[in-house]
Amino acid sequence: MLDLNNKSILITGGTGSLGKALTKEILTNYSNVRRIVIFSRDEQKQFQMAQEYPENLYPQLRFFIGDVRDEQRLVRAFEGVDYVIHAAAMKHVPIAEYNPDECIKTNVIGAQNVIHACFQTKVKRVVALSTDKACAPINLYGATKLTSDKLFVAANNIKGDNPVVFSVVRYGNVMGSNGSVIPFFMKKRDEGKLPITDANMTRFNISLQGGVDMVMHALANAWGGEIFIPKIPSYKITDVATAIGPNCEQIIVGIRPGEKVHEEMITPSDSFYTYDLGKYYTILPATQAWDLDEFKAKFNAVIVPQGFAYNSGDNTEWETVDSLRYLIREHVDTSFKYNG
Repeated sequence: MLDLNNKSILITGGTGSLGKALTKEILTNYSNVRRIVIFSRDEQKQFQMAQEYPENLYPQLRFFIGDVRDEQRLVRAFEGVDYVIHAAAMKHVPIAEYNPDECIKTNVIGAQNVIHACFQTKVKRVVALSTDKACAPINLYGATKLTSDKLFVAANNIKGDNPVVFSVVRYGNVMGSNGSVIPFFMKKRDEGKLPITDANMTRFNISLQGGVDMVMHALANAWGGEIFIPKIPSYKITDVATAIGPNCEQIIVGIRPGEKVHEEMITPSDSFYTYDLGKYYTILPATQAWDLDEFKAKFNAVIVPQGFAYNSGDNTEWETVDSLRYLIREHVDTSFKYNG
């Protein structure tokens, strides 16, 4: 178990879905944590989150207004912080396509600012959140997140004697997160029609808790430069629509700018550096600053076959309509009902 005894953790984008889930996880299971800092730029979301966690009951929780575009503000926020979880991002694909410069400022320059701020303070470990869209990207959001991944992996090569360790976690769509398809369909089903971009479309699926578990795993176990990838099921977008609105008409509206029919998390070209850890895969940096044989022995890591690929269309594990309904009730809305 991760040792958080008297440690301070900062979460950029901490008022987002994963940031809030991480906060709940730490407050629930790590009573010995010294401080949790929620770093974000939305004062209203910080105000609302502070109502959920009043200061008299959660004195270890702090709120810090700031933007990852502002390196000096990050340096100020990182003072006295042991662990950083970098979850801040501009993530909506169509919005990024329309506003490319803004996406680059947050996702690329922001990542570089986080790295620089870590070098200037005494941060010990950093986990950056990635996305399946960073694998063989075809949209700007994915391209900026791939760049961010490369920056965090390479940061381990330029740290010198600094003990900080950088790693990345990459996963698919988080069930029920802000802007995801399930809440969207639940709002639209009363209209009797659900828009489907492509009838063949598939996506990876992970719960918020699965994302939290993966971040905590990386914080505890990263040696530096790994990209951790979970073994998770896929779903068909048509099955999601059927699970939520079985009597709704499914209207094909076409793929949006920058979308894929199937999402990827490991390409055949990655296979030369990809290892199976059991619960996770990990893509190792081409040049490690540590002993590979020791790493393999420590984690029982086995290299995948050359040409191995991991994408949502060819997955071996699938959600069904019934399993999706169960997961929606468990992870999204406990009062969820369908009219089937």
